[in-house]
Amino acid sequence: MFRNKSTDTGSNFWISYADLMAGLLFVFILLIGAIVSKSIILKSHLHDKEDRLALISQTLKAKESKLDDLNASLARSKALLEKKNNDLAKNKNEIDKSKKLIANKDKRIKEDLHTLKLREDEIKKLNQMLLQANTQKDLLSKKIVVVQNLLNDTNRTLNQTEISLAQRNKMLKEYKGKVIVLSDELTEANKTVQNKDKKLLELLNALDEKGTKYDKLVENLQKQKAKIKSLTGIKLKVVAALKEALGDKIDIDKKSGSLRLASNILFDSGSATLKEGAKAQLKQAFEEYIGTLVSNPKIKPHLDKIIIEGHTDSDGGYLYNLDLSQRRAFAVMNFLLTLDFAREYNIKPLMIASGRAYLDAIKVNGVEDKEASRRIEIKFRLKNEDAMHEIEKVLDAK
Repeated sequence: MFRNKSTDTGSNFWISYADLMAGLLFVFILLIGAIVSKSIILKSHLHDKEDRLALISQTLKAKESKLDDLNASLARSKALLEKKNNDLAKNKNEIDKSKKLIANKDKRIKEDLHTLKLREDEIKKLNQMLLQANTQKDLLSKKIVVVQNLLNDTNRTLNQTEISLAQRNKMLKEYKGKVIVLSDELTEANKTVQNKDKKLLELLNALDEKGTKYDKLVENLQKQKAKIKSLTGIKLKVVAALKEALGDKIDIDKKSGSLRLASNILFDSGSATLKEGAKAQLKQAFEEYIGTLVSNPKIKPHLDKIIIEGHTDSDGGYLYNLDLSQRRAFAVMNFLLTLDFAREYNIKPLMIASGRAYLDAIKVNGVEDKEASRRIEIKFRLKNEDAMHEIEKVLDAK
């Protein structure tokens, strides 16, 4: 009797032990399954992130290539400007040499020739100097006429008076010598004036030609700079158009034009599930904000991406906050893609969701504003925005 009782107790023990082991084995299998599932999900996320990083890397390379081309173009323009400046410097040296030559030939116009430059007032002074030279020429001509008149008077006097032939011949020779000297002086003056006219005309033509080429080059550079400036100012124009269209309906960031929504309105603490009560508000804000972007003809041609960003405060670890912000951004994007509005305007190819953790925390006087940092931002990115930003910095650099 006692033996049977002992045998039953042993059997029950082994049965209970077997059940316990089976339960533990089942739990172990479930745990392994959960670990495998989690690893598969993490691998999928990693692959997606690797693909996005590769795409971003390609985009950056393309933008770097464009920036290199632009730098090369700017370098060529700079080389052209330097060459033109060198040509102008050479021309200036030639003008200085011409000034010295003219100064050696005519001391009375030396000071005026030293002031010869590329402006109109200097050219007018040169014209005045030429006028003076012509005046001198006229004076010499008048002197010759006077001398000839004197000679005629002398001849008449000699005819009227009884002067010896020798004296008359002597006086005639003296007057003839004076006339020859004056004629030689007049000839030299004419040659000097002609040489000055010729050189001055060459200088003026060279100055006009160089000035015209330089003005055209500067004008072309100014046009190119204005064109690039107009392209780099598209972001400001888009933000201004957004403000004008939205008015007081929605408050957007003044600089970036992004729409900010507080996380505590959309999610519970630590959760990435949208509140039912927040969906209507999110839908209205999204349709008004994005509707302005995709329907405004001033904005739509330049629109590249619509970005949903999740942000947290600095409480907790970085990886935890990164995962939470990423899941919240995905939750918002998934909801927005279910709207008829998104399908109507085919917004899906434009949308991107990303988590930023607390990398872009909002600070007031250097101190983090944790409540403001916990947010969802809906923003836009324009085509070639990064390249345009770099070009704008280069143009504004002194």
